[in-house]
Amino acid sequence: MSHFTRVRTALRDPALLAKALAAVGLEKAEVHDVAQTLYGYQGDARPERAEVIVRRAQLGRMSNDLGFRRAVDGTFEAIVSEFDRAQYGDPWLQRVTQEYGRAATLEYAEHNGFEVAGEERQSDGSIRLLLRRS
Repeated sequence: MSHFTRVRTALRDPALLAKALAAVGLEKAEVHDVAQTLYGYQGDARPERAEVIVRRAQLGRMSNDLGFRRAVDGTFEAIVSEFDRAQYGDPWLQRVTQEYGRAATLEYAEHNGFEVAGEERQSDGSIRLLLRRS
């Protein structure tokens, strides 16, 4: 049975989080208003619960569910098993956070009369968006 680790994030919007997860290849993230049970690699129900969940079926048969649980301050904390931290640890969470920022910027642009004039992925992994008023 794997131990689950909780990692604080600055992410707040579950829909943007689901878009960020899709951008890093996890297209079927579940978003729930009420926290749901996470399951271990043997299909066993774990005591951990989360509002945004990537089920283990997307990750590989030996993986556990990945979860994002809303904290008291409104941010999400990632819930990742010890086994899965090798692949879904800090570097992966940084990519999710980066894609969350991209999704948030694009949503802001759409709602405020901007269009994307250009997008570049820099050699350091950062994303540069060029917006202009429509």
